[in-house]
Amino acid sequence: MKNEETHISSYTSHAYVLIALLILTFISVAATGWHFGAFTVTVALLIASIKVATVIINFMHVKHESLFIKAMVSGVFALFAVVIIITFIDYYLR
Repeated sequence: MKNEETHISSYTSHAYVLIALLILTFISVAATGWHFGAFTVTVALLIASIKVATVIINFMHVKHESLFIKAMVSGVFALFAVVIIITFIDYYLR
């Protein structure tokens, strides 16, 4: 962290994150009943990625880190997206 600063999160911010994660979990469970065809896995991965980003930003305190750390975390997400896209293209072209 920058200059060894401590960041204390409030209970309300944790409550908002909890509510957001519960809503996203409900959407994930509800999405299993809907038929998206070829996009079913894409929808599931998109919802899971949003949940992961929410946890990383709030509980791993990335929002309080330097721009370099934020860029590195964003790069990991971009690399993950590229790997998933390449996997889907490979599966589609078989």
